[in-house]
Amino acid sequence: MKYKIVCPCLFGLESVLKQEVVRMGGEEITATDGRVSFLGDAHMIARANLGLRTAERVLICLGEFRADTFTELFDYTCALPFEQFIGRKDRFPVKGWSLDSKLHSVPDCQAIIKKAIVRRLGGKYGISWFEETGSLFQIRFTIRKDSVSIMIDTSGEGLHKRGYRKNSVLAPIKETLAAGMIDLARVYDDSFLCDPFCGSGTILIEGAMHAMRIAPGLRRRFCCEEWEIIPRRVFNDERQRAFDLIRRDAAFEAVGYDIDADAVELCSENAKKAGVGSRIHVSCQPVSQLQFSRERAVIICNPPYGERLLERKEAYGTYREMGKAFRMLDARKYIISPSDEFEQLYGQPADRRRKLYNGMMRCQLFCYNGKREPKAQPPAARKAAGE
Repeated sequence: MKYKIVCPCLFGLESVLKQEVVRMGGEEITATDGRVSFLGDAHMIARANLGLRTAERVLICLGEFRADTFTELFDYTCALPFEQFIGRKDRFPVKGWSLDSKLHSVPDCQAIIKKAIVRRLGGKYGISWFEETGSLFQIRFTIRKDSVSIMIDTSGEGLHKRGYRKNSVLAPIKETLAAGMIDLARVYDDSFLCDPFCGSGTILIEGAMHAMRIAPGLRRRFCCEEWEIIPRRVFNDERQRAFDLIRRDAAFEAVGYDIDADAVELCSENAKKAGVGSRIHVSCQPVSQLQFSRERAVIICNPPYGERLLERKEAYGTYREMGKAFRMLDARKYIISPSDEFEQLYGQPADRRRKLYNGMMRCQLFCYNGKREPKAQPPAARKAAGE
């Protein structure tokens, strides 16, 4: 049986996720703001949960319709085939969001959708009360400009929870965003990756897993594994497929630095948990001392923003130090920052920029091709940097 599968993602990563789905074998793929949709069977549901690096969840879309009133929301929801998934003892909580729609009260929408599902299942099973003690079928709805989507979550916990990062430093980058940056930076199986602000190691670990083709979901479970409609052999087969794809002979290597000794220790521990500890080497060092000479080198980093980790003036000073150190290195550089003044402070305009979101924070991924002589900073940039 083919399902319509919907995978939400961080804004700016839609094209990256779409290409992941293409490589995975999805059919009839479409990308819209913040999500990618495609067709696939039970094996594709398992494969997507195990292997997609930039998706936040894997959802099955039961129906899409327009609703201007609560009566329409109830009637259209009640017409959907929930009994194909949910048994008489299963749990089916409802959550979702509404944006720019007449039905703007999320609690009211939750209640109406829940009532409609109870009505539908009650009519199919001949019961009026559900104990909800069985498998979890999390119902998720979205309402945008009066267009409603009703979906069932197959993942459980968000897919960014890979299982290797039990602890983290303050303000870590999300795993799915780090994976998107890795993809955009074209990290290969023989790349040399450097993160001079490694923190708990997310960028380095995602880079190693990407280069070695280690599926990000291999170390965790998914709620749909408890569903009767998905045979146990499906996930067994897909896990074996994912293991067989691992490139253990990859020449990939990574180094990370941080000025916080606790972060360095945490990064090393997380890398070991992810199974890539032998590929990642970390130590304490400020960015001003960054030096290396390697072929196929790429720097990817998430430097302090100022609003959360350092005072703004200190963050600006860090950007200036980065500019001085990075310009001496023959490596491609990919730096994410929300600062509109980053390029001036860094001392060099980016070769390319890409809009990304770190949570709800609008950022830019500044891309530099390689070693290049700096241009003189304008007075405004020197003043902003505190010179």
